[in-house]
Amino acid sequence: MVWLGRRADAPGPNNWQFPQGGVDEGEDLFAAARRELREETGVRSTKFLGRTKGWIPYAFPPGHKSSKTAKGWKGQKQRWFALAFLGDEREIDLSAHGQVEFDAWRWATIDSALDTVVDFKRASYEKVIAAFRRYAHPRRPDPGAGGGTL
Repeated sequence: MVWLGRRADAPGPNNWQFPQGGVDEGEDLFAAARRELREETGVRSTKFLGRTKGWIPYAFPPGHKSSKTAKGWKGQKQRWFALAFLGDEREIDLSAHGQVEFDAWRWATIDSALDTVVDFKRASYEKVIAAFRRYAHPRRPDPGAGGGTL
């Protein structure tokens, strides 16, 4: 199972995604991934499983409006990390950081992420899923047992 969050700022059925975020100037990529995860979900209890070998890009579609396109960005490139969640689900706090990224969350099968992600990220999610499929267990362990993949 993998963790999916529903984007608070994106209407529609295709607004569920994996946690993701930016890297600050001079910040280590793994440190940035853990910081962003903590800010977006409150999760701290994790174990490193793996990362993608290279950058996975996607382009914003024409007419897409966001703070990034307002700055002139044409898309993003991302390096992805797979982490095992070792904590209790009570650790998950979507308001852990000032700006709420997600307004709901759920455990899902890794392939179902393709059904609920925004269309322009679909190809990049196919690559992330292919890279991390071996880490995604078919079901979430008993509550409090940890072991889900973020």
